[in-house]
Amino acid sequence: MKSTRLFFRTLALSFLLAGALAHATTVTGTVTNKTTGKPAAGDPVVLVDVQAGMGEVAHATTDANGRYSLVEPGSNPYLVRVTHQGAGYFVAAPEGPTPANITVYDVAQKVKGVFIEADVLEVETENGQLKVNERFFVHNTSSPPTTQWSDKSFQVVIPAEAVVDGVGGQRPNGLPTSIKVEPDGAKGHFAFNFPIQPDDGDKDTLFQLDYNMPYSANKFAFHAQVTLPADNFAVLLPKSMSFTPAVDGAFKPVPEDPAVQTFILKNPAPGAAIDFTISGTGSIPREQQGTPGAQQPAGMGAQGASGAAPDASAGNGGQPGGGIGTPIGTPDPLSKYKWWILGGIGLALAAAAAFLLRKPAGVAVAGGPVAGAQAAVDTSAVAAAYPAFASPAAKNSQLLNVLKEEMFALESEKIHGTVAADEYAKVKDALETVLKRALNRK
Repeated sequence: MKSTRLFFRTLALSFLLAGALAHATTVTGTVTNKTTGKPAAGDPVVLVDVQAGMGEVAHATTDANGRYSLVEPGSNPYLVRVTHQGAGYFVAAPEGPTPANITVYDVAQKVKGVFIEADVLEVETENGQLKVNERFFVHNTSSPPTTQWSDKSFQVVIPAEAVVDGVGGQRPNGLPTSIKVEPDGAKGHFAFNFPIQPDDGDKDTLFQLDYNMPYSANKFAFHAQVTLPADNFAVLLPKSMSFTPAVDGAFKPVPEDPAVQTFILKNPAPGAAIDFTISGTGSIPREQQGTPGAQQPAGMGAQGASGAAPDASAGNGGQPGGGIGTPIGTPDPLSKYKWWILGGIGLALAAAAAFLLRKPAGVAVAGGPVAGAQAAVDTSAVAAAYPAFASPAAKNSQLLNVLKEEMFALESEKIHGTVAADEYAKVKDALETVLKRALNRK
């Protein structure tokens, strides 16, 4: 009797194992260290299940030729993550025989060739508070290409009175995500623990801080500074507010938008005082976003649309101390930042989701990990930023990769405690809904 039961149990297990093996897919690829130009040997590689709490379902180590092999246990969406010198890099696991090749870089605390292309402050008032959204577009033109990463990868200085409301970051090929920032010495000094990877073409790294200060007298004196060589320091504010620089002629007004004032300081020196005063009240108008005739971005953030980004060789060839490539006074010198300035750091994800769900232009959406960022989505802007999305025949897999990447980032934030529980639940539900609809279309 016992032998009969054992036989049937063994038979059942055999069928289960056969079924599992029938659905198993092997993911292979090569990890290349772009700093050395050689295969990355001995790096741990992990297969992550996107729909199972980002659980690690398979592990491997790259061999002497940088190759690895992982077995997918099912048909869920997966990510492949490789860790090199403590830094993680990942790609979406492809379907079929396509290899999942990954590029990594060596890591250093300080890297030559890291500089700020633009430090952009968007200033407005709300309920007796002065609200500031500050974005830093940071290039890494290191040679050989090396990732700058430490617990103080990028240091910033904001007003000592400021209360930080939100923090965001974006890698050259990633989506915006909330990240971690820590106090760094004196009040108002902060440091980002976020990698500054080498530029990918004209794509750089973005940092963002949202903060507010008391504004009872309707006047505030800024004593700003940059911590790296910088090409541009820009201030945007409503027409109803006033901007007064401490040094006459230091800032140049730019007639960029009839509803917004823009002032630019060229080539501020690291650590030097950048003094100016803001007074009055008002809000940055946002109703023009996504409407006919409104300014369309040349790129999303500093990412640049295909064929529309400024020539990287203009000015000083992308080295510290150079300019954007267009002189002051020419139309819209900050056009490549306009989408981020007006849309908020979360708009990239919202725009991708809206396009995937075939929402008509002009639908209001709220997206991204930084609260309060809302805008109307114009699918022509999405097509400009993501050329592959513009064609109806483009494969759905590209959008799947975008969504998988954002889900991975969200789970990372949860692990590191940088996202609130209620925000995590809401964003995850939204991402899973869009992801499932995308998978159903395949």
